[in-house]
Amino acid sequence: MSQIAAYLAAEGFVEPLREELGSVVAEYGRLLVAEGPPRAAAWAQNVWRNPREIAIVSIGDGVKALRALQRNWACLPHLAHRRAALIQEGLPKVSGKPLEFGAFPPASPMGSWMLLAPDRLFASPDCSSAFAHGECRFVEDRSGPPSRAYLKLWEALTLAGEMPQPGQRCVDLGASPGGWSWVLAKLGASVLAVDKAPLDASVTALPGVEWRQASAFGLDPAEIGPVDWLFSDVICYPARLFELVQRWREAGLARRIVCTLKFQGATDHETARQFAAIPGSRLRHLFHNKHELCWTSF
Repeated sequence: MSQIAAYLAAEGFVEPLREELGSVVAEYGRLLVAEGPPRAAAWAQNVWRNPREIAIVSIGDGVKALRALQRNWACLPHLAHRRAALIQEGLPKVSGKPLEFGAFPPASPMGSWMLLAPDRLFASPDCSSAFAHGECRFVEDRSGPPSRAYLKLWEALTLAGEMPQPGQRCVDLGASPGGWSWVLAKLGASVLAVDKAPLDASVTALPGVEWRQASAFGLDPAEIGPVDWLFSDVICYPARLFELVQRWREAGLARRIVCTLKFQGATDHETARQFAAIPGSRLRHLFHNKHELCWTSF
């Protein structure tokens, strides 16, 4: 059998993943199987890098087969059969506790499996995400941030393994109402928040936050000068965002960039590929993204 990999789409986003992969050989709900070695598919929330079918004769046989491959497993619901739950119960318990922001992702690898038939498993001991099904959940702050957009930035920084440090200079484009600026200020960074609309008063009052009433697209990078981090959660077409990012890259004034590509209507795969092709960058669908992708360049 030729080499295959399996790609797990986020809930509701199977179609963009199918379009990105081009051709698939099997579909199990939102898990798409494609031939060839594993790829960095942006719309895959988790990639099963080394999947295989495993024949079993009993629940105990299924538990034994999975434990022989590795310790930690997450069952992806597929076949409505009691056997799947019983096999998972026989495996070592894996904590599903939400992550405190600032903590590192789990260090232990996480395998994924599903029951294809009562006598057949589909499993991969090697997956791209350390979180079950790529679901990076946090202990949420329900009183501080002015919007839930802060969760996207928490996830992006956590997966990147690097965060703004106290005193570092950040620019937050399309900042209103201030969810990302709130995150940056809480980390101790200095934030220039740019938006035509004002920030929430609670964010403006935070130390180190300056709001500038302006368009992100009318901003001259040379006027701002060097920054440690450039952030953008601007609502615009991805092609326009690409032009904005290229302007900052050509100016050489932003050491690190974190952006959200927001798709309005059809998914703009062509522009997504342009972002993904930028050396040293990463494009992916976060658990907290909707019809959008997160692009990072460090």
